Amino acid sequence: MLPNFSTDVIVNGTLYALVCFSIATWTVVLLKTLQHLRAGWSNRGYMRGFWAAPTLYAALELTNSGPAARIALAGATVLKERDTAQDLAHLGDRGDLLERHLRQQLHKERRTLESGLALLASIGSTAPFVGLFGTVWGIMHALKDITKSGAATLEVVAGPIGDALIATAIGIAVAVPAVLAYNFFLRRMKSAVADLDDFATDLHHLAAKSGFRLERDPH
Repeated sequence: MLPNFSTDVIVNGTLYALVCFSIATWTVVLLKTLQHLRAGWSNRGYMRGFWAAPTLYAALELTNSGPAARIALAGATVLKERDTAQDLAHLGDRGDLLERHLRQQLHKERRTLESGLALLASIGSTAPFVGLFGTVWGIMHALKDITKSGAATLEVVAGPIGDALIATAIGIAVAVPAVLAYNFFLRRMKSAVADLDDFATDLHHLAAKSGFRLERDPH
């Protein structure tokens, strides 16, 4: 049989773990919110300048730090390269190279937008069970203590069991924001990736019209 102090240690440890889960959840929510706001603002500004540019060369010369600009930069790198490279990284015709580089950069942007979602999903799925573990452990030892005392009145039983149930309530309170945040940012991520995929497709079509060459406008 475990000593009495182990009950408080385990239950309190469970509560501290749930507090850490909650802090982690709201930290990720804050960081993801800033990430999406910054990416959306950068993409909107870059896209306005891109489609207002007179030529593809001028459009790809625009500077920006957003996801759409990084995809354009990956495409510009391929279009500006000469045909002298003989390594495997440049094997294939220029159209295939462009498509591959755009796809690779798109995957990088997707991984960046996905960062933190696994943590939210893990917290949302495990926090209720962590809280339930603390509740079961607390109730088990509370019942043992009540049995030893020989007093099973409502006043004696309600206090310890009520305290133990707090762990389950906290576990649910931690899990709900994590699940809601996960679903929200997952939808935002899918929407952002779809927009970037459309932009990469448009960029590939524009490059195809110029023979997959990016030459400076002689005028």
